[in-house]
Amino acid sequence: MEEIKLQVEKRDGKSTKKVLSGLRASSKIPGVIYGGSKPAVEVALSERELLAARKKGGINAILHLEVGKDQETVILKELQRHPVTDRPVHADFQRISMTEKIEARVPLHVVGEAPGVKTSGGVLQHELRELRIRALPAKIPQAIEVDISGLEINQHLSVKDLKVAEGIEVLDAAEHIVVHVSQVKEEVAAAPAAAAAAPAEGAAAAAGAEPEVASTKGKKDEEGKLVKEQPKAAAAAEKGKEPAKKEGK
Repeated sequence: MEEIKLQVEKRDGKSTKKVLSGLRASSKIPGVIYGGSKPAVEVALSERELLAARKKGGINAILHLEVGKDQETVILKELQRHPVTDRPVHADFQRISMTEKIEARVPLHVVGEAPGVKTSGGVLQHELRELRIRALPAKIPQAIEVDISGLEINQHLSVKDLKVAEGIEVLDAAEHIVVHVSQVKEEVAAAPAAAAAAPAEGAAAAAGAEPEVASTKGKKDEEGKLVKEQPKAAAAAEKGKEPAKKEGK
C-alpha cells in the first residue's frame, strides 16, 4: 500500500459559506480529520495535491497529513464533489492505526477475455464493482482482479471465486455474483399471421364466388323425384304471374 505525505492547514473552525467559497476559489479543499481517541480537526489542503495522491496511491492510499508540527495517519474516507463541475468540495479523513484492521471498499478490475463474449456473441454483465473487505491498512490492495478468461455463455463468477491475498477478510456474501455472461436475445418481428390471412381469405372468397343458379336442395315433386329449385329472384317473378284465363262463351 502506497504511503503519501501531504501538507495541510488547520482551520479555525469558521465554516461559513463565504470562508468555504474563498478556500475553493484558491483551489483548496476544506476537510476534517476524525476518529480515534482525539477530537476532530478541521483542515484545508491543495486540491491538486490531493487528487495527485489519490491517483498515485488509489482510493485507499495511506496518507500522512502534516498539520503544523503534528502528523496524522489517515485514509480518505469520503470525497464529496460538486454535482455540476465534479470538482472536490470537501474531504473526510479517518484516523487509522497501522496495527489495527479497518474496513475498506476495493475496486474490482476485470482482466482477460471471456470466450462466451468473444466467440459466442454473449454480453458481459457487471453485478459488483467493489468488494468490501477488512484488513490491516498496509494489506489493503488498490484493486482486486477478476479473471473472466474461462467464462462461457450463461456462466458467472461469484465473490467466492475471487482470489484475495492472505490476511484479507471478505465482507460481501460468498454467493454474490460479480460478473456473468448472458446470451443476447434477438427480437424477431413476426408477421401477424391472422391479420395477413384474413385479407387473403376474403380475396379468395370473392374470386371464387359464383352467380346464383338453380340448385337441388332435396325438394321433390308429386312423384317423389328431385326437382331443381329456382333462384330466389326468378321464383319471385314467377310467383307474380297469373295463369292465363280461357275465354268461353
